[in-house]
Amino acid sequence: MNVFDYQQVHANGVTLNVAVAGSGTPVVLLHGFPQTHLMWRHVAAQLAGDHTVICPDLRGYGESDKPLGDYSKRVMAADVVAMARELGYSRFGLVGHDRGALVAFRAGLDHPEAVSHLMCLDVLPTLDMWEVMHGTSAAVGFHLYLMAQPVGLPEKMIAAASDEFFGYFLDLWAKDPAAIPPEVRSVYLEASRRAVPSIVADYRASATIDVTHDAEDFAQGNKLGMPVTVIQQDWGAALGFDAAARWKAWATDLHHQTTTAGHFMAEEAPDEISTAIRALLNR
Repeated sequence: MNVFDYQQVHANGVTLNVAVAGSGTPVVLLHGFPQTHLMWRHVAAQLAGDHTVICPDLRGYGESDKPLGDYSKRVMAADVVAMARELGYSRFGLVGHDRGALVAFRAGLDHPEAVSHLMCLDVLPTLDMWEVMHGTSAAVGFHLYLMAQPVGLPEKMIAAASDEFFGYFLDLWAKDPAAIPPEVRSVYLEASRRAVPSIVADYRASATIDVTHDAEDFAQGNKLGMPVTVIQQDWGAALGFDAAARWKAWATDLHHQTTTAGHFMAEEAPDEISTAIRALLNR
């Protein structure tokens, strides 16, 4: 199940659990919710022949530190850049899924000297996400609103039924349940169970400071200048907005595509994702 070697890397004031595979030019893969670095196990195995594949548990997730305080994507992106530097890489390709994609997006804006290529899987930038969520269609994002609430109630509610809460999303978002076998599901649930306050803090930041940071960049005309690939389910059409157009407003060199896989596409369609990563890194 595990293709990785592990290091504990101190970066930006936290210690991150970092899984590394392969050798060659570096590519950093950032996991989503409610997962850990383990979501990249298939993709990492495919890329490891000619890349050093670096898969950290994000601040607040998995076996990484879970400090109280700032979970802005700006801070989490700084973690990633500092981690790569500690490993000897000042410039690298960066791929993020879900929450990790928001961290990757912020890293691309804040640290263009470090991020050579950028891929985001199944998200919109935070500012755009809140703009398109409205009416009854926003019910699919109920967890975004729950975890946006002030400290206290969300943490208590989720902790009271953590396996049911996190398992709900593993079930709802997977088109192919077999892609997350019981032993991997168990890792995700156990890791999330231990990380409720920090996971909520991550989401709360996306309803507060992350919006501010995105709005400031958008107002200043700041864009992603590196080659960018975005792969999404076709939920933009389902919810009544043009996802590709939203991304084009942020990226000068964009390739946007949809997939028939479910949300957990790195586990459901690893061949497709690995091929797309290789194509991006060759641009």
